[in-house]
Amino acid sequence: MTQRLIALTRTGFEPECAQELEHELAARGGAGYAQTRRDSGFVELHVHQPPQRKLRVRELIFVRQLLPVRASFEALDPKDRVGPILTDVKASGVMLSDVWVETADSPDGEQLRAFARSFESAMATALKREKRFDARSMHRLHLFAHSGTQIDVSIATHAETAPWKGGIPRLRFPSDAPSRSTLKLEEAFLVLLDDDERGRWLQPGMTAVDLGACPGGWTYQFARRSIRTFAVDNGAMAESLMATGIVEHLRADGFRYQPNKPVEWMVCDMVEQPIKVAERMATWLREGWCRHTMFNLKLPMKKRWPEVQRCFEAMRAAVPFELDLRAKQLYHDREEITVFATRA
Repeated sequence: MTQRLIALTRTGFEPECAQELEHELAARGGAGYAQTRRDSGFVELHVHQPPQRKLRVRELIFVRQLLPVRASFEALDPKDRVGPILTDVKASGVMLSDVWVETADSPDGEQLRAFARSFESAMATALKREKRFDARSMHRLHLFAHSGTQIDVSIATHAETAPWKGGIPRLRFPSDAPSRSTLKLEEAFLVLLDDDERGRWLQPGMTAVDLGACPGGWTYQFARRSIRTFAVDNGAMAESLMATGIVEHLRADGFRYQPNKPVEWMVCDMVEQPIKVAERMATWLREGWCRHTMFNLKLPMKKRWPEVQRCFEAMRAAVPFELDLRAKQLYHDREEITVFATRA
C-alpha cells in the first residue's frame, strides 16, 4: 500500500526538497518517488516500500514540516467541511493534544491563511464537543489545506513533526538589534539545537567568535546571552554592541583569522563559495579552535543538493573524528542553508 507524505518547503526549492526526500528514503531502505509543482511550497512523497527508519523533519534540510497523510478529501462541501474530517478522526481512535490547519508558504497558501484560522477554530470546537482532546496526548491533528475544499488529514506525534505551524518559528525582530540577520541565528538556535543543548551550550561567560560580523546581527545573539564575543570584520560594528563591554572588534580577514585561545562558539555568515566555507569550518573544528560552529552555505543557482552533499563530504573527510552535522533551510534564510557542526 502506497503512503503519501506532504513536505512543506521554501517556495522555489521544491526540486531540492524532492531530491533530498528520495535520497533519504532510499538511504533508509525505502522506495518511492517525489512529485512537485513549481512554486507550490510543498512536495508530495509517494512511498511504495516503507523505510527501515522513519523520515523525521529534524533530520531533513529542505523540509520544514513533514506530514504523513492518512486521508484526503478532494471536494469537501463548503456547508460541512468539519463533518467528514471529524468522522475520520473518530475512526482513528487516537486522542489528540490539539489541531493545526497548515498551508504552504506560497502565494496560494497566503490566500488561504484567513480560511485556515477560521477552520482551525471550527475544527477545535467540534473535537472538544466530541471529547477528542487530551492534554497528555503526544499526537496532533494536522490538516493541510490545498484549498478551501481540498484538505489532507494527518495524525502525527510531536516527535516526528516540527513544533511550529508550517515548520516556521514566528520570531519578533528585537528593536535594539543592528540588523535583521539576527533572526537567522536566533531561528538556527531554536531549530538546530534542542532545549537541553541550548541550556548547556549557550551560557553566560562563554566565549564566541563571529566571522564577518559587521554590523553585528549574529554577535547580538551572543551579547544578549552575556557571551563574550570577538567580532572579526574589517567593517564597522554597531555602537550599541560595543557599549555592552563584552564585544571586542577585531579588524581582520575572517577567512584567515584564528583565535589565540579556543572558544566555545564560532559563527560565520560570510558571502563566499560554499565549499570554501565548509573547508574553513572544518579547519576550526579539526584544530580545536572552537567546540561548536553555526554557519551559512550560500548555494549556487543550480545543483544545490549535490553541492550540499559535496560540502558535507569535504567536512567529514577533513577531520579525524566523527562530526555531528545538522542543517536546515530556515525561514529567515534565502538562497542558502544554515549548518550546525560539532564533534560527535
